Amino acid sequence: MNPAAPLNALASARLAINKAWFREEADVVQSLLSQHGLDHIARERINQTATQLVETLRVEPNPNLMESFLAEYGLTTDEGVALMCLAEAYLRVPDSPTLDALIRDKIGGADWARQSKDSQSMLVNVST
Repeated sequence: MNPAAPLNALASARLAINKAWFREEADVVQSLLSQHGLDHIARERINQTATQLVETLRVEPNPNLMESFLAEYGLTTDEGVALMCLAEAYLRVPDSPTLDALIRDKIGGADWARQSKDSQSMLVNVST
């Protein structure tokens, strides 16, 4: 293996990122969609499945703890945005110390006491 190969690959990746920096988002998304191999029919099936899952969850009479949290802390609140950011990043965290730092960063500054005891869910109130 050529010792310079990783550096060349990194330089090529950085060049591609720099070229794409000012491209229109719709063009970038369309380009990426065409690269991953899913055709229109496959994307439509995925969309239908996702829609069915969401509709099923919405009619569930007994929401679980996460659904109760999301209902209590919507994306119109700082706390809701912090929870969504945490949920989105959680699975990509490589180790426990980094996860602890992520949790401190995302939820440490929120005013959780402001919402205290406002929820219909005892678990949400206790967790808050």
